[in-house]
Amino acid sequence: MQSSHHASGFTVRLADPETPRDAAGTPAGRSFTQRRRNRHGRGLRGELLLPTLPGYRSRSDRFDELVMDSAQRLHDIWGKPLDGVRFAVDEIPPNLEQLLAEGSPAPLGSYTPATEDEGPIITLYRRVVEQACPVKEELQDLVHDVVVEHTAEMLGVAPETLDPVYRRRY
Repeated sequence: MQSSHHASGFTVRLADPETPRDAAGTPAGRSFTQRRRNRHGRGLRGELLLPTLPGYRSRSDRFDELVMDSAQRLHDIWGKPLDGVRFAVDEIPPNLEQLLAEGSPAPLGSYTPATEDEGPIITLYRRVVEQACPVKEELQDLVHDVVVEHTAEMLGVAPETLDPVYRRRY
């Protein structure tokens, strides 16, 4: 912690009480590169990536956006029947180890019907969907397919009738 006070050309600098000092009063125990890199207590002045750059968001943030984009697209097409539907993202299915032990494939998503307390929930499993997608550029299409399939299951219609651009890609 360093602060300074200026009064008529006189400067007082308060030293950090936790910084050990040698006999000359200079900070001890810091290497030249530490002193040189963080000179005057500045260090990094801001974020490394701006929020407008693609690398700013994490993979899970981008995946969440893909799910919400697909859900919004279906809501724009169908409207009222999708009111109250919640779309969720989990990392992996809750019983993944058991499914794999039985030799069953891991589900890409799930549909939970409405209860008295809450509306229907469509859940996508991020890690499973990402693993199932061979090419990163096709992730958006696969996410949309999974959203369409589970929404179609909820509405009791064929996925092809739910969204005209749907086609089974896996």
